[in-house]
Amino acid sequence: MQSFRSSVGYPNVLGMIMAGGEGSRLHPLTQDRAKPAVYFGGKYRIVDFVLNNFINSGMFKIKVLTQFKSDSLINHLTSGWNLNRMLGHFIDAVPAQMRTGKKWYQGTADAIFQNVNLIEDENPDYVAVFGADHIYKMDISQMLDYHRQVGAVGTISAIPRPVRQASSFGVIEVDESGRMIGFEEKPKKPKPMPNNPDMALVSMGNYIFNKKFLVRELFADATVAGSSHDFGKDLIPKIFKDYPIYVYDFSNNKIPGDTPEQNLYWEDVGTLEAYFKANMTLRDVVPEINLYNERWPIRTAPAQSPPAKFVFDGEGEEKRKGEALDSIVSGGCIISGGKVIRSVLSRGVRVHSLANVEDSIIFPDVEIGEKAQIRNAIIDRGIRIDAGDRIGFNIEEDRKRFAVSESGIVVIGQQTKNLIVD
Repeated sequence: MQSFRSSVGYPNVLGMIMAGGEGSRLHPLTQDRAKPAVYFGGKYRIVDFVLNNFINSGMFKIKVLTQFKSDSLINHLTSGWNLNRMLGHFIDAVPAQMRTGKKWYQGTADAIFQNVNLIEDENPDYVAVFGADHIYKMDISQMLDYHRQVGAVGTISAIPRPVRQASSFGVIEVDESGRMIGFEEKPKKPKPMPNNPDMALVSMGNYIFNKKFLVRELFADATVAGSSHDFGKDLIPKIFKDYPIYVYDFSNNKIPGDTPEQNLYWEDVGTLEAYFKANMTLRDVVPEINLYNERWPIRTAPAQSPPAKFVFDGEGEEKRKGEALDSIVSGGCIISGGKVIRSVLSRGVRVHSLANVEDSIIFPDVEIGEKAQIRNAIIDRGIRIDAGDRIGFNIEEDRKRFAVSESGIVVIGQQTKNLIVD
């Protein structure tokens, strides 16, 4: 039974999802699409996770701010995320409109400032500003309850991370009450938590603000010469000393039907290594994030695909056998005498006779030719791998043809063929 909070009688919350990032560290997967539109887990897009967090939390008024290479993302939102406007529910894609001048978004705070008219028009009690490029589950209503209970004007969600990794995040210090007393954006030497010298408390990039306070501070920041107009770099460091800015401990967030370990899962998939790791955990018997929890469903745009099919049973001279082991195989896939091991396949993938796909992520409509051998790779949508090709066995040779990450993940992107993708 689903346990979503009813929106009736609950404070009016406007969700502002920042989905305009360029995603350069995920290149070449972001060569033709925004990072939130990158495929994940065989069936989803990255943006689906934050959208489900809002919907499952009973928050149905959502603006998605887009910018770079947004066509694929907007198509995904408009084709699959339709709410009931009669009830005042919506998920609206908002392209960058340059309402405050002829410039793109200068930072995260500027992205909200350039769309402050949306906040004024909706006139919510609270504004929830969330990123669109993390994989996790969160009951945002629990964070809002905390925000109201402590009397905050702004609340930031945070999670402990190893000190050696914390330089990639905003690092937070709090007092015993949970109020922020220190903040550094991507410091070279992160300050550890007082009770755990190996861990630092880092910002998840998710904020809840009182509406009037946020609008006032956005206008104030817009007038500051030299500001980069970013929440982490400018707005938060400016306000936490003078106003009650509190920190919500993500480890206190509970998702019905998930294990305690799954409740703690949060992955910033901003690099190829992190993206690969997050997909690969889905293969596990007990994955770190549970896609099968009916009490917290993960929705996405519907795809009209036939069932996956596995053909040939090992008979004949070549002993062809279609099978998949420890893998996710989406609708419309045909494993025709090939073998898939510890991999994630999106819809419509074809794996031909005697081909092997191992420890790889395959995007929709890819075709793996006969006797091809694929290992430790990410293959973008619509790519055809020639019969007998070997990928992931000789990194130096792979580098001559494809992108290869620092850890040796071979990424076959759209630069290998002339095809416009979504």
